[in-house]
Amino acid sequence: LLPISLERMSKSYPELQADWERISAIAYAEEDAFRRTLQSGTTILDTAVAQTKAAGSGTLSGDKAFQLHDTYGFPIDLTLEMAQEQGLSVDREGFTRLMQEQRDRAKADAKAKKVGHGGTGAYREVADALGRTVEFTGYDEVSSESRVAGLIVGGESVPAARAGDDIEVVLDRTPFYAEGGGQLADGGLLQLDTGAVIEVRDVQSPITGLIVHKGTVVSGEVHTGESAHAQVDIERRRSISRAHTATHMVHKAIREALGETATQAGSENSPGRFRFDFKATAAVPPSVLRDVEQRVNALLLEDLAVQADVMTQAEAREMGAMAIFGEKYGDAVRVISVGDWAKELCGGTHAERTTQLGLVTLLGESSIGSGVRRVEALVGADAYSFLAREHAIVGQVTEMLKTRPEDLPERISAMVTRLKDAERDLDRLRKEQVLAAAGRLTDNARDVGSALFLGHDAGSDAGGDDVRAMVLDARGRLGTERPVVVAVTGTKGGRPVIVVATNEPARERGIKAGELVRIAAQALGGGGGGKDDLAQGGGSNPGAVGEALSAVEWRVGELAG
Repeated sequence: LLPISLERMSKSYPELQADWERISAIAYAEEDAFRRTLQSGTTILDTAVAQTKAAGSGTLSGDKAFQLHDTYGFPIDLTLEMAQEQGLSVDREGFTRLMQEQRDRAKADAKAKKVGHGGTGAYREVADALGRTVEFTGYDEVSSESRVAGLIVGGESVPAARAGDDIEVVLDRTPFYAEGGGQLADGGLLQLDTGAVIEVRDVQSPITGLIVHKGTVVSGEVHTGESAHAQVDIERRRSISRAHTATHMVHKAIREALGETATQAGSENSPGRFRFDFKATAAVPPSVLRDVEQRVNALLLEDLAVQADVMTQAEAREMGAMAIFGEKYGDAVRVISVGDWAKELCGGTHAERTTQLGLVTLLGESSIGSGVRRVEALVGADAYSFLAREHAIVGQVTEMLKTRPEDLPERISAMVTRLKDAERDLDRLRKEQVLAAAGRLTDNARDVGSALFLGHDAGSDAGGDDVRAMVLDARGRLGTERPVVVAVTGTKGGRPVIVVATNEPARERGIKAGELVRIAAQALGGGGGGKDDLAQGGGSNPGAVGEALSAVEWRVGELAG
């Protein structure tokens, strides 16, 4: 359908043609990801259906349907359809309730970050009393004289607060930067003329035009209308500003390396470090990351000026400034220029010159979603500290291996190869021991009705693969002259597993491995499923393996008569 969509829609949306390679790659990747979701989700749904039937219920619970949707991305429509095919209904009302609760939690968390848990009423009351927007002076200064325009405690506007109170303070003017545009908030102190001191830990803008300082009254008593000296934590501000400038530079360098489609998809600038999200259809090769890092650090040494200019959007576009998709801009925009190299619309604070950044070290990149990659980096003293630690580690390793630093990759690669070879040999020996044990197990098979039943616990170091190999070998040794059922349990990492196998005569008597595994898995506190001839399950209670094997044997006795 994608080529047809391109043909039909490219006249109205010419950017489809220009950006088709990236768009189609993301769309096809989404298709493949959804196919994998269907495969894994179907297996999980089959297990949930089996557990529901085993419990004697005809309705798949809402929490199971929600787990499939929320954890595994399995669409509720498919859950409804596939459950119906297996004779079950779905608690749609319970699913809808859980979905709404999740949405409500997400909204509440997002709102709490901005406005706390008391709603916006108190903020609007303070804003109305102030009668204008709070003046932000932080581009030009890190301290200023202000007046306390409002106090909020516990979501309510109050006239005063005392030592120990967690408080939100609105000033008529402030140098404190409120969190926004990917930049974390300033911290610092508010010192009142009366001697009271407020420690500011966070700054937010819960409603348009209002800047709220969140903190604690350290000493004294605070009243509205009092004069205050606002002092930003300078080291924190400078550290965050350096990280923000570094983000702009890495953004530009990545676009140079990967193309103009590698646009920003999010960022966070914190003291001494930043993360930067950008659009890309595949992982960025380490060589490209090194080139980006070298490009940025070379430009730091050129001591480029970092300048802020306010202009119209049209003027910003004309000078080639980058805008972030999804951000809202007014008629007048602020453009940050790093020399004549990088120009970007931004409302944050920045270093004055590139040499102030010192050093930028990229830690690596990873995927955070379809078509979106994330780079994490350190700036300034944090970057120097990181490199110093790495240098010390390299020194220790070279001393241990008695080699030169440039020979480390080859030496370590050879050691890893030998280790993997040894692990394969150990695995082969362990499997041989498992199969040898299976040969001795058949002597313990006993009659249960008309069937031959073999139950065994392989112990605390037998995982699923070991148990499965043991079961299949034992079933083959016991032959097909009469009904045979083999059930073996094992435990690895504190998680018990059980595998059950039946031969053809047993299946003809209605003895099915899938049913027996589900019975055993209930005893183990888990679930399982599979085919009539071979099935596997597990749980969380390793102390119940004996009970699980007994339950299987009892059911075999019922069916075999």
